[in-house]
Amino acid sequence: MSETSDDWKAAWRPVINQIGADLVDGATFFGIDRAEPGAIRRYLEPLEFECALHTDAETARAYGFADVTAPYTAISTWAAAPVWEPGEQMFTSAERNALPARLSVKPAMPPGGPPVSNYFATDSEVEYLRPVLAGERLGRRGNRLIGCSPKETRVGRGAFLSYEWDVVTEAGEVVARQRATMFWY
Repeated sequence: MSETSDDWKAAWRPVINQIGADLVDGATFFGIDRAEPGAIRRYLEPLEFECALHTDAETARAYGFADVTAPYTAISTWAAAPVWEPGEQMFTSAERNALPARLSVKPAMPPGGPPVSNYFATDSEVEYLRPVLAGERLGRRGNRLIGCSPKETRVGRGAFLSYEWDVVTEAGEVVARQRATMFWY
């Protein structure tokens, strides 16, 4: 029995049927550190990005902010889960190109999909709703599947899966909305 040219796409139907579903049931996963003034300064230092809103509380207040703000581009720095904690092994083996034992950015593969061996990101976008203030702790809330497009590419047969999540404060206020697409194959 031979496989027709589009039979492999049917294996993605259970994933396509989950478009709109939150793959983590609205759970929030907080980053390990707060956006502290010193960490904000350290973020700015290699960029040589000088802006008093990010370093001087008095200036930030003069422009209507409650405290020093973090640059919008730093939002993922404080919302990401840690990739290492004291006492953990960083890599899965000592071999060259060994993978880290855990990743902070690996998305969830929806249940019911076909077996895949790997993935890579194809695009990412962020809608910033307000700046992050010094002292705030951020987290990722939810992981909505917003698209699934099966496709055969040079790396193999797979699907482009698009996800969306909110970046929130401990009080639950949404400060940004992020979207990313991955090709799973």
